[in-house]
Amino acid sequence: MATITEPVLRPVPQVTAHEVIAPRSSKQWVDWVTTTDHKKIGIMYLVLTFVFFCLGGVEALMMRLQLPNNTLINSDHYNQLMTMHGTTMIFLFVVPVMAGFGNYFLPLMIGARDMAFPRLNALSFWLLLLGGVVFYITLFFHPPNAGWWSYPPLSESLYSPSGGQDAWIFLIHITGISSIVGAINFYATIVNMRAPGMTWGRLPLFVWSLLTYAILLIIALPVIAAAVTMLLTDRHFGTHFFDPTAHGSPVLWQHLFWFFGHPEVYIMILPGFGIISEVIPVFSRKPIFGYKAIAASTAVIAFLATLVWAHFFMLSSFLIGVPTGVKIFNWIATLWRGSIVTTTSLYFACGFIAIFVIGGITGIFLAVFPVDWQLNDTYFVVAHFHYVLMGGSVFTVFCGVYYWFPKMTGRMLNESAGKKSFWLMFIGFNMTFFVQHALGLSGMPRRIYTYQPGLGWSTYNLISTIGSFILATGILVTIGNVAWSLKRGRIAGPDPWKGNTLEWFTSSPPPVNNFDVIPRVRSVEPMRDIRRQIERETGATQRTGGSEQFARV
Repeated sequence: MATITEPVLRPVPQVTAHEVIAPRSSKQWVDWVTTTDHKKIGIMYLVLTFVFFCLGGVEALMMRLQLPNNTLINSDHYNQLMTMHGTTMIFLFVVPVMAGFGNYFLPLMIGARDMAFPRLNALSFWLLLLGGVVFYITLFFHPPNAGWWSYPPLSESLYSPSGGQDAWIFLIHITGISSIVGAINFYATIVNMRAPGMTWGRLPLFVWSLLTYAILLIIALPVIAAAVTMLLTDRHFGTHFFDPTAHGSPVLWQHLFWFFGHPEVYIMILPGFGIISEVIPVFSRKPIFGYKAIAASTAVIAFLATLVWAHFFMLSSFLIGVPTGVKIFNWIATLWRGSIVTTTSLYFACGFIAIFVIGGITGIFLAVFPVDWQLNDTYFVVAHFHYVLMGGSVFTVFCGVYYWFPKMTGRMLNESAGKKSFWLMFIGFNMTFFVQHALGLSGMPRRIYTYQPGLGWSTYNLISTIGSFILATGILVTIGNVAWSLKRGRIAGPDPWKGNTLEWFTSSPPPVNNFDVIPRVRSVEPMRDIRRQIERETGATQRTGGSEQFARV
C-alpha cells in the first residue's frame, strides 16, 4: 500500500525593515525642465507664449499712446516697437500657442499615451524659448527696427547695421526649427497612433486642423529659412541677393517672404477653426453640422493658402473665401435650434465668428486690384489684418482656454468673470480696430509714428487708443481669473461640459499615461457613445440639456 507524504509547510519569508528610507524626491522644477510628458510640455508652451503675448501687448499699447499725441517716443523707438510687436505676436505667440494646445490635447483626443517622439517634443519647446530669449536680449542693446517683415534694403547692413537685425534672423531660424520639428511630430502622431476604430472619417476636427497646420508648416518654413539665410549672407558675407546695384532684387525677398507669410496666416487660423468646431457642438448639444464638409474645407484652405501670396492673385484670394464660408455656415447651422448652453467659451466662439466675418469681407475688398491699389499701405490694411488674426486667433485661443482649463487643472474658471472679460475684449477690440478702416479710407499710411495736425486723424486715433486699453483690461481679467481659479476654482471632474471627444474620458488633470484603458472609437463623438452605453447598463441619465448651469462660482 502506497504511503502519502504530506507536504512540508515552510514559513513564508518575512522582510523586516529596521530603518525605512523615504525615496529621494526630486525638486519639482527639475521634473518640469527634464520632462518629456506631452501635457507638461503643452502647459509650458501655453505659459511661455502668454508671457510673450503680454510683452507684445505692452509694445502695442505704447504705439497706440504715441499716435494720438505724437510726442511720446521718437521715430527709431517707434520702429523698434513695431518690429518687436509684430514679430512677437506672430512668431512667439500665435503659431506656438496653437502648438501648446496641440501638444496637450492631440494625444488625448486620438487615444494615444504620448506624442510619437517625446524628446523631439521637448526639444521643440526649448528651441522656442531660446529663440525668444535671443530676440528679447536686444532690448539691452539695439532692437531690430526694420519691421516684422524686414524688407530689404531697409534690413540690409547699410540701413540696419546693429546686431538687432541679426537677432531677428536668428529668431526666425531657431523658432522655425522648433516649429518644423513640432510639425513632423504632430504628423507622425496623427498618422500612426490613433485609437482602435478612429478612422480618418472619425478624426476630431481639431485634429484635422492640426494635421493641415503641420503640413503647411513643413511646406512654408523652408522658404523663409532660405530667405533669411540669403539676407544674413548679404549682411555679412558679401552676397547680393537683394541688392539691385549688383543685379539682385528686393522683390525676390517679397516673393519668398510672402510665399511663407500668406500660408502662415492660415497656419495661425486653422487650429483656431478646429477649436471652434469642437466647442460649438458641445454647447449646442448637437452634432456638428456637415462634419465632412468642414474637414474637406480645411484641406482646401491649406491648398489655396499656398497660391495667394501676392493678393496677390485676385482669383485665388476670392476662391479661398469659399471653404472659409462653408465653415462659417456650418457653425451657424450647428447653433441653429440647438439647446444652447451659454458658457464663456461659447461667447468667445460666437464673438470670433462675428469678428472674422468682418475681417474676411475686408479681405475680399483688398483682393480687388483697383481697391488694393488705393488702400495698400494704409490703416485699412492694419484693421483687416487684426480682424483676421486677432479675431481668428486670439479669440479662439481664449475660447480654448475657457473650454479646456478644467481638463488641464481639474478646476473650473469663474464664468461670471469670464463673460466680463469677453465683453471687455469684444467691445475694446472693435473700438480699437473698426475705426482704423476709416483712417485708411481717409488716407492715413501705416507704419508712421507722427502726422501733421488738421488731417482729421487725431480723433480716430484717440478712439482707437482708448479701445486698446479696454481690450487690455479684458485680457487682464482672464489672467486674473486663471490665477484665482488655479487654487480656488470649483472642482471640475472628468467631464464637466459633457464633451464629445476622448480627452473627457480620462480624469482631470489626466494621469501620466493618459488612459488606463483606451476605448474603441465607433463614431465622430466617442464620448457620446460611451455615455449612451452607461445609460443602457446603469439606467443613470448621462445626457444634458441646454438648461444646465455650469460652475456659477
